[in-house]
Amino acid sequence: MLNKVPEVTVFFWVIKILCTTVGESFADYINETLGFGLTTTTVVFSAALVAVLVAQFRSKRYIPGVYWLAVVLISVVGTLLTDILTDALGVPLWVSTTVFSLLLATVFGIWYARERTLSIHTIVTRPREAFYWLTVLVTFALGTATGDWTLELTGWSPGAAVLLPTGLILAVLAAWKMGAGPVLCFWLAYILTRPLGANIGDYLGSAPADGGLGLGTLGTSVLFLATILAVVTYLTKTQKDQTEVVAHHEDWAPRGTRHAEIR
Repeated sequence: MLNKVPEVTVFFWVIKILCTTVGESFADYINETLGFGLTTTTVVFSAALVAVLVAQFRSKRYIPGVYWLAVVLISVVGTLLTDILTDALGVPLWVSTTVFSLLLATVFGIWYARERTLSIHTIVTRPREAFYWLTVLVTFALGTATGDWTLELTGWSPGAAVLLPTGLILAVLAAWKMGAGPVLCFWLAYILTRPLGANIGDYLGSAPADGGLGLGTLGTSVLFLATILAVVTYLTKTQKDQTEVVAHHEDWAPRGTRHAEIR
C-alpha cells in the first residue's frame, strides 16, 4: 500500500481542529437538541464509523474524503464514549482521564513493540493502520475527558477555556522547534487539539449570557462541516497533503516527482 495518512501540514491541523469542534457540537445537537439520547446517538455514529473505516482500510492509498470523514466520525464517537462514562455511568472525569491515558500508553507500547516505530509517515501495512486508527479514537476520548475535567476544576467560561490548550499547543510547537522528538510532539499536539476544538465549539455555540457567541450547536456544526468540506475538496484537487503523487490510477511516485516522469 501507499502511505494511508496525509502529510502533516497546516491543512492537517486546521481540519483536525475543525473536526474536533464538530465532534463536540454535532454530538450535543443530535443527543440533546434532537433528543436521540446517548445510547441511540452512539449506536448510529458507531455504525457509520465502522462503514467508513471499512472503506478506508480497503483503499490502497490516502483518499482525503474518506480519511477525513473517518476523523469527523471518530471525533463524534470519542466524545460520546466519554459522555456515556460521565453522564450515564457516573464515572468521575479524573477516572476517565486516567483510564484513557493508560489505554493510550498501552496502545502505543504494543504498537512500538510490534512495529518499532510510532511514526505516521509509514502507515503502509494493515497492522500499522489498525494501530493508527485505534490511537486516534483513544486520543479523542482522552482529549474530551481531559478538557471536561479541566473545565470542571477551573470553572472557566468558554472563551477563557480556549486559552489553556492553545498555550499548551504553542509550548509543544516551541519544543519541537528546539529539537524535541517529532513523533512525541505530534501525538501531544494531536491530543491537545481535542480540548481546543471542543472549547471553540462551546464558545461559538453557547448563549451570550454564558460567555459564548450564541451560534448554537447546529449553526456551529454546519459552519465547520462546510469549512471541512471546502478544505478537503481543495486538497483532493491539489494533492498538497499527499506523501505520494498519484498520476494514473495506481501509478505513483514520491512527492516532488513530475507526472511526466511516472507515466
